[in-house]
Amino acid sequence: MPAPADIEALIALMARLPGLGPRSARRAVLHLLKKRNLLLLPLADAMRDLAETARECVVCGNLGTADLCPVCADERRRNGQICVVEDVEDLWAMERSGAFRGRYHVLGGTLSALDGVGPEDLRIPRLEERIAEEGATEVILALGATVNGQMTAHYIADRLAGAGVQVTTLAQGVPMGGELDHLDEGTIGTALRARRAI
Repeated sequence: MPAPADIEALIALMARLPGLGPRSARRAVLHLLKKRNLLLLPLADAMRDLAETARECVVCGNLGTADLCPVCADERRRNGQICVVEDVEDLWAMERSGAFRGRYHVLGGTLSALDGVGPEDLRIPRLEERIAEEGATEVILALGATVNGQMTAHYIADRLAGAGVQVTTLAQGVPMGGELDHLDEGTIGTALRARRAI
């Protein structure tokens, strides 16, 4: 027997989330319903509040609840470096590492002819404005090692060629703890070309 229509509607909505299919969504909804006071009601309140207050940072495109995200609001992070990422989850991953102490720029995707995403659909013009406004000295292209990510990196590098800023990219190759026999040929080739003295 199917669940009531309103529960099925919630399951269908949950199933649209990344990483959740129909079965996982059904289990999650059933768990929420069983723990209504402990989980469902606080989750509903938090989601309603966030739906009303969430916004993009007016400078970098990060998500938060204020016009400026904490990174852009921190003047100590104004060190001349701008790290360009594809999306907010990439920015958050960089922040979790604690390795970067500059500012970010979220493109909102990568170039993709198949998906109809061109340069005008990304935040590349805003990046160029920021370089001039902030007196940036280095732009770090932290884009994925996919075809679209690399195409976007090359496009941005070409576009910034006359901007008087150093354009760098993240190193690519063998990951920490990686074994060669588990890596694809492209990763091994890139790692070999990017070798350095020890």
